[in-house]
Amino acid sequence: MKNRDDIKAILLSDYRQPSYWARSVHLTLDLDPDTTHVISVVEYEHNPGHPKSLDLCGKDLTLKSVKVNGQVRDLATLTHSAEHLELHDLPERFTLEIETLLHPKNNTALEGLYISSGTFFTQCEAQGFRRFTYFLDRPDVMASYETTIIADKTKYPILLSNGNRVEVRDLENGKHLVKWQDPFPKPSYLFALVAGNLGHKEESFTTRSGRKVGLHIYVDHENLHKCDFAFTALKHSMKWDEDVYGLEYDLDLFMIVAVNDFNMGAMENKGLNIFNAKYVLASPETATDKDFENILGIVGHEYFHNWSGNRITLRDWFQLSLKEGLTVFRDQQFSSDHGSAAVKRILDVKRLRDHQFPEDDSPIAHPVRPESYIEINNFYTSTVYEKGAEIIRMIHTLLGKDMYFKAMTEYFKRFDGQAVTIEDMIQVIEEVSGRKLDQFKRWYQRPGTPILHVDRVIEDKNQTLKFRQEFTKAKEQAHEALLIPFRVAFLGSDKKPLDTTYQGKKAHEHLLEITELEQSFTFSDTPKDAIPSLLRGFSAPVKLKANVTFEQRIIALAAETDSFNKFEAAQELAEQMIGKKELPKDYVDAFKALLSHAKTDAYFTALAIQPPTPDQLANKRESIDLKVLYSDYLKYSALIAESSYKELLEAYHNFANKDPKAMDGKAAANRELRNTILFLLSTTNKPEVLKLVKDHYRTAQTMTDSIAALQIVASSQDPERQSLLGEFYKKWHKDPLVIDKWFAAQSSSSHPDVLKHVEALVKHDDFDIYNPNRVYSVLRYFPKLNPYGFHHPSGEGYEWLADMVIELDRSNPQVASRIAVPLSRYKALDSHRQGLVKKALKRISEHGPLSSDVYEIVSKSLI
Repeated sequence: MKNRDDIKAILLSDYRQPSYWARSVHLTLDLDPDTTHVISVVEYEHNPGHPKSLDLCGKDLTLKSVKVNGQVRDLATLTHSAEHLELHDLPERFTLEIETLLHPKNNTALEGLYISSGTFFTQCEAQGFRRFTYFLDRPDVMASYETTIIADKTKYPILLSNGNRVEVRDLENGKHLVKWQDPFPKPSYLFALVAGNLGHKEESFTTRSGRKVGLHIYVDHENLHKCDFAFTALKHSMKWDEDVYGLEYDLDLFMIVAVNDFNMGAMENKGLNIFNAKYVLASPETATDKDFENILGIVGHEYFHNWSGNRITLRDWFQLSLKEGLTVFRDQQFSSDHGSAAVKRILDVKRLRDHQFPEDDSPIAHPVRPESYIEINNFYTSTVYEKGAEIIRMIHTLLGKDMYFKAMTEYFKRFDGQAVTIEDMIQVIEEVSGRKLDQFKRWYQRPGTPILHVDRVIEDKNQTLKFRQEFTKAKEQAHEALLIPFRVAFLGSDKKPLDTTYQGKKAHEHLLEITELEQSFTFSDTPKDAIPSLLRGFSAPVKLKANVTFEQRIIALAAETDSFNKFEAAQELAEQMIGKKELPKDYVDAFKALLSHAKTDAYFTALAIQPPTPDQLANKRESIDLKVLYSDYLKYSALIAESSYKELLEAYHNFANKDPKAMDGKAAANRELRNTILFLLSTTNKPEVLKLVKDHYRTAQTMTDSIAALQIVASSQDPERQSLLGEFYKKWHKDPLVIDKWFAAQSSSSHPDVLKHVEALVKHDDFDIYNPNRVYSVLRYFPKLNPYGFHHPSGEGYEWLADMVIELDRSNPQVASRIAVPLSRYKALDSHRQGLVKKALKRISEHGPLSSDVYEIVSKSLI
């Protein structure tokens, strides 16, 4: 914890190269849970033109000794603390040896070296390496690493680190030693170590050049049978990166280790990826179809970092989206190629709108490349990741597929082994494509989601689209337009696609480049009653404001040739119906027609018929009455279920898998559709439907079906609610990842007493405040998926969350700051609730010393 006077912002404009470069790092760690001894030996080389002094970072370290070129420095003469060490009057080249002591057992922040279930793990991104030794812990300092690990052989038979294993031997006193060498220079945030009694499986992958790479996955012994899909995902990732980007793996060994206690999803440490267990372990009985989808995407994401992040890394942390935005886009491409591209695009946009758009509208909004930060951990955000990926996608759209890959090939070739900036990547793209992207770079610099207004002017056989860009954030930049790639087509009133002419080119779809604050585009061969299909494929991350009638949306739902816009038409129609006392026949008929589309694509249909959630509806409105909004949502769901009851029930039965345990894509799509239908039917509260829900639960052969039914039961006031929840717990209480789902099903429920339920859940014997997955299963799901429960007019939800933030900040500031984020999103609430949220935020801010993580979120939210 820091005093507030010591918490200062870091500025992009303050970047300077270090005075010395670290060329090689030799670490020796003698592991012990209470006190681990670390000796670091680092070769430093002076950076010409800079002072001959070093200012090294540390964190919670006990300094034992310092040697420069073998000469002991008197600690009494050095300026040092647990977080800081200064050295002056240094030679051009020298060896610095530092001995430190760590206390892993006491490390609840899960940064640096810590213990989970008796095993040593590390997390060094972004600034965890300074918890090992005093070092230039910054991404532009790249060095080769040699790591020697010493530990009790009985307790810790597995000793892992980056690179290739070069030495293994037994020592006295029951200890053993393993030495690892990583030949590729890397920044300190990519260092990793694992030591414990783990089981592992081995497979291999042969690269396109013929090298055989060993693939090892390490997990708790009892989970070895849950690794098979992670191996499949890894092999698909390696093959895809070779085939699509021409990038081959470089080491002889690639390892994945699963850990139960982990702040993030996964970490791309060179050659030794450490994963949150939920993104490795899977079986049909314990993991949902979405879990399998996530494992595929996240294994891919971390593997792809080997080039976009490791071989080419960041100059400074302000460039975080250089690796994360690009790699998210790459993992989206990968998942699209291994499933339905249409469904994947819809899911990606839903995620962007559900998480990043609200972030852009909140007090903690920031550009994809921030200008300043207090705590870098707070910038692993949807803006940096998902909006960053949308920027790369727009580059792909503007350049075209072939030119995009040509530019990426040159980028990976030119900057291999370097720490670079976003400008470096853009410069390569400009050189290869011949396009100037000065205006486009504003996407990286501007916070907030652009609003794009569209009006139509109809003249004879011409239609003109008039665009106007609007910016609600960074108003000092509002006079500067963005370059917005905009895909557009036209649909006939006869529900058939049209070919139209723009700039002499006749085609169904056109790509416009909007470069001015106000700009018009005219299309010929366009009938008066032609309906524009706007922002096809969601070609830019904007909020679109267009005057579209109910009748036009009905036509679009039937005629759309763009899958995303077909989904969008279904969602906009449902939103238009929410709040109505009865549904027009035209709408019900369109809904039934959409349902019949399930024979072609069941997953798409499931997504299209799901009504927008209350949270999604709230995100689109400037002011909201939460009670009315939630009530209207449930009424709409019941109305459409009643109106289409026969058709929904038939589809529920017709799409049952012949093999209920099947795990292929078609089977997963069928489950998604049936579980969506089951939810809609449940809102009618018909006794026969409640029986159907319970039968669905009791006969479930997969976790997907089991948890879908349990979530419906958890929201109900059915007399069997408690017994079914208890039955599920009794069956699965020994599986932490499944019990996370049990907690989440209750914390996200719409039960009237949900606040009492979540208060009880955090007192449950299996609630572990030191385990991020368990914390998130309650404290993230409750405010996000139960907006009315969280925003109860009494303010009890806010006060309860504030209490949890204060408690968590003592042990794990990263998790505490993430839990605090929902309190920053109160702009659209009524004045009464806004006052209650600010009261809770102020109470957090006044509660003793805060971590810089929580301080940054809370202080910005109160501005």
